[in-house]
Amino acid sequence: MDEHRWRPPAGIAITPMHADHLEALADMESAAFSRPWSYDALAEELQNPLAVFYVAEDVEAESAQGYIGMHHILDEGYITSLVVHPGRRREGIASALLQEAVDYAESHHLKRLTLEVRVSNAGAIALYERFGFERDGVRPGFYDSPKEDAAIYSLYF
Repeated sequence: MDEHRWRPPAGIAITPMHADHLEALADMESAAFSRPWSYDALAEELQNPLAVFYVAEDVEAESAQGYIGMHHILDEGYITSLVVHPGRRREGIASALLQEAVDYAESHHLKRLTLEVRVSNAGAIALYERFGFERDGVRPGFYDSPKEDAAIYSLYF
């Protein structure tokens, strides 16, 4: 799979989330979602032994440009968030972050990665499908503001 591996764009490094990232991540959440994760909720994940969070960091500016959050539960990974700063979208950052989650899943012998996505989020769905995720079902009325169904996608190993 290495020939298809998504690498971060120039100047971006993927690193584990740490406390210095929290403010920027909370700001990105607020810009991206109607029900964002708060600073405190993100900070709690630093203490959660099931949490696996990676940040795309601008190496020169030392600033977070995106992140992916996942919970590793038994032999599955549940992707909780994938967010890229609005000014850095369409540069390959989301692909690099998703690749990091896939690499983690493979190296930890997970059987499945799963996530929910708004059924109207065609860009995110296209990204997940490029990585081989398949639609498993729908959670009716899962999202608020606006009310919308969630499509469940999974990648099986």
